[in-house]
Amino acid sequence: MKALPYYLLAIILSSVQPMSGQESYFPSRNETWAEKDPADFKIDEDKLQEAVSFAKNNEYSGSRDLRVAILQGFAREPFHEILGPTKKRGGPAGMILKDGYMIAQWGDTKRVDMTFSVTKSFLSTMAGLAQDRGLIVSMNDKVSTYIWDGTFDGDHNGKITWGHLLQQNSDWSGELWGIKDWADRPPREGGLDDWKYRPLREPGSVMEYNDVRVNVLAYSLTHVWRKPLPMVLKEHLMDPIGASTTWRWFGYDHAWMVIDGIKMKSVTGGGHSGGGIFISAEDMARFGLLFMNNGKWKEQQIISESWIAEATTPSTPNPNYGYMWWLNEQGEDYMEGIPSSVFTARGFGGNYIVVDRENGIVVVTRWLSPKQLAPFLKRLYTAID
Repeated sequence: MKALPYYLLAIILSSVQPMSGQESYFPSRNETWAEKDPADFKIDEDKLQEAVSFAKNNEYSGSRDLRVAILQGFAREPFHEILGPTKKRGGPAGMILKDGYMIAQWGDTKRVDMTFSVTKSFLSTMAGLAQDRGLIVSMNDKVSTYIWDGTFDGDHNGKITWGHLLQQNSDWSGELWGIKDWADRPPREGGLDDWKYRPLREPGSVMEYNDVRVNVLAYSLTHVWRKPLPMVLKEHLMDPIGASTTWRWFGYDHAWMVIDGIKMKSVTGGGHSGGGIFISAEDMARFGLLFMNNGKWKEQQIISESWIAEATTPSTPNPNYGYMWWLNEQGEDYMEGIPSSVFTARGFGGNYIVVDRENGIVVVTRWLSPKQLAPFLKRLYTAID
């Protein structure tokens, strides 16, 4: 992906400023989240409650024992097994914020649960923080110029940029933590030999959702930061936004590495073999609120506006995917009736963070049937309109 010209980036930034006309509220650490009546924002309360009831009544159908749900959900993957921590989940829960104020909530919003691939949007942000600090010059840089241990050796892997890993179109080939890239979410057609000896696609040309390659990104960013990514997330983002002390970020049990003589865990970007971020709905909402406000929390710019613009720019092979954020541009994942500016973090089992900067809206919903995300949001936007 080519870097955006400065003038074009400036236009994008000016167009994505919050447009609700209200100054956002930011809760302090451990503060009871301030609420406002939906009517204060000219939001139809009856229709809003219809949306909330819809979320509560359309729970993800998988087992609440997430070890069972994971093994069932990924049973067709060869050699699949649980390699990291899991946790039994709670029931449906969520929050809806307008300009930072809570206008609706349901379920236990303080309960810590697995969040699966919502973790990817946090991982993406670790790359953004690295770029903001000059640890990575550009997402167009080849990763092999930063990671020289053989992970990106060869003609094919040597072409891969940070942007390719972030957009999940790298087609990185190899093995990490004992898992082959081809064994993660293999095609519906064929068998082991077909998957093992598949032709490689040019980096940047085809998106393929693949946790092994996402974990290669986490591994590579750990080398760049020279410290465990949970420490980076805590110091540079979660503490500044006043997140609770309850969230955790796990890797596989055996995913250890040594940097500067210190043994540290390489975390995962999801939970389909265990691990990932375990977090409450309220801490997820803080993360969403940060992005809704273009990376600024109160008076502190936590992550640059330019990074958020870059992270939410459509990729070439999939216009509905940026840097591990799902967009609403076009194609099979497009949600009709939802503003095209909306972007989402999405995880297995129906975990979502929805960010709408134009309307000052952040939504967190947990354990919502994945097929019901768009119908739920349509009901919400009926209340807002």
